Amino acid sequence: MNDGIVLVDKPVGVTSHDVVNLLRRKLNTKKIGHAGTLDPFASGLLIAGVKKGTRVLEYFLDMDKTYRAELELGRITDTFDNTGKTVEEREVPALSEDEIVSVLKSFEGEYLQVPPAYSAKKYNGERLYKLAREGKIINLPPRAVRIYSMTDISYSRERVTFTARVSKGTYIRSLAMDIGYKLGCGATTTNLRRTSQGRFSVDSAFQIDDVSQISIIPLEEAVDFLPGLLLSDSETINVLLGRQIYAGGVAGILGKFAKDEIIRIVGSDERLIAIARSERTSSFVKTLLRRGSVERVAKLVKVLGA
Repeated sequence: MNDGIVLVDKPVGVTSHDVVNLLRRKLNTKKIGHAGTLDPFASGLLIAGVKKGTRVLEYFLDMDKTYRAELELGRITDTFDNTGKTVEEREVPALSEDEIVSVLKSFEGEYLQVPPAYSAKKYNGERLYKLAREGKIINLPPRAVRIYSMTDISYSRERVTFTARVSKGTYIRSLAMDIGYKLGCGATTTNLRRTSQGRFSVDSAFQIDDVSQISIIPLEEAVDFLPGLLLSDSETINVLLGRQIYAGGVAGILGKFAKDEIIRIVGSDERLIAIARSERTSSFVKTLLRRGSVERVAKLVKVLGA
């Protein structure tokens, strides 16, 4: 079986953990995880790691994400979505589509957002949704998130739909609540679909029933968004033994990177063998290669093996 990732189009009504369990049975391996939880009521792209792919999932978490969302104005629920209990209903003022667009566009950029009380975020080691179900509502402090764009906005019969591209850690349910408050009537999320995560699109994702071995994107292709270093034969062996990376063993530079950036380490057979943190910029490594330097250029973070 290949190591890598699988793009899954998660259906409504199952948890992300349910998807992982189904994939374990489909692919006959326990070594499967996912990068970025989707709520049960939400659908769309879920990136799952298979075998060694689970060891690189953390590098997918910082990717921006795109969602298509639908809001119902005038209703507020305890979960901020339509699975929760209605706690307040308000009259929706007469609003033009231009006013709706103006309010949604006002959220573009960085803003402080409070995570919903019912979420998978942890507080003192416990999931917030578990604490909330026990009647322990934890109000976490707001944190800065970024809304890169709000597009394809429409308004009809107290329903607002839009597409949002957002930073890591952004809750669309909280964004919907904030939009509702700014409109003066409150709102709850009724439909939510993740359409992309970084360069990966739901258009390339598989339905769970259709997943098979051929659905696995090989590890090397899965993480080629990371810049990196290509090693010589001898340096490849050294890294597989856990030794650090030196300029004398670099056979090529893959993309551009800054100092202290996470990079991929590719062996002489062009297979991904490790993840490292750069100690020099890519341009400076090129200078070292021209000079024939043998100084250290990267520090290993994890060795994935041959």
